[in-house]
Amino acid sequence: MLRTIAIGSCVSVQGLLVRQLSDGKIMISVDGKTLVGQPVSAVKLS
Repeated sequence: MLRTIAIGSCVSVQGLLVRQLSDGKIMISVDGKTLVGQPVSAVKLS
């Protein structure tokens, strides 16, 4: 599943979900690298 995480206040990254961590962060895989950050919530468009 493709997920987006926030790294810092201005950078977001999309990648394949690897796992969810106990502190609420998620781990994603991008081009063979593993990154951890806060998940970005979906925005509903009306």
